[in-house]
Amino acid sequence: NFFWTVTPKEFFKKFDDQYNEFWNSERKSKEQQSGLTRDQIYALASIVYKESGGKKDEQKTIAGLYLNRYKKGMKLQSDPTVIYAINKQTNFKEQIKRVFYKHLSTPSPYNTYANKGIPPGPICVVDKNSVDAVLNAEKNDYIFMCADPARFGYHKFTASAEQHAINAKAYQDWLNSKNIK
Repeated sequence: NFFWTVTPKEFFKKFDDQYNEFWNSERKSKEQQSGLTRDQIYALASIVYKESGGKKDEQKTIAGLYLNRYKKGMKLQSDPTVIYAINKQTNFKEQIKRVFYKHLSTPSPYNTYANKGIPPGPICVVDKNSVDAVLNAEKNDYIFMCADPARFGYHKFTASAEQHAINAKAYQDWLNSKNIK
């Protein structure tokens, strides 16, 4: 806790102490094993956080999926990165409820539909759970995910492009039925 009398030096020392406490030897070891830089871990954790809506129970699965894409040299193709790119360009004045094909070509280094790899930085402030999800990602073969209309806020995961097309159509039909544009 800080009081209004805190000095800048005390303020930054507290943040530095918390940072060093968070990046303990166990996390540093997992960081090294991941092959990612700390900045990449934070950026990927921000995508995981946004995709999961902050729900902890899917974060490790989502992290595993994105690491699979990354390791295969695929584009991450994360809708939250497109939304962030658009928001950044419009000074966060445009509210995107649904990502359309026209949005996918938004020019930005954060747009993971337009660019391969992990974005240059986070798209939001991340929490501890999201970072830990990346460092302890689920080992799976998933490449695709789509929001699950039967379980609001959750996803359907698959390794199959054919199954993903079925899942995506069901979700798009649900969005259309709710007139979400």
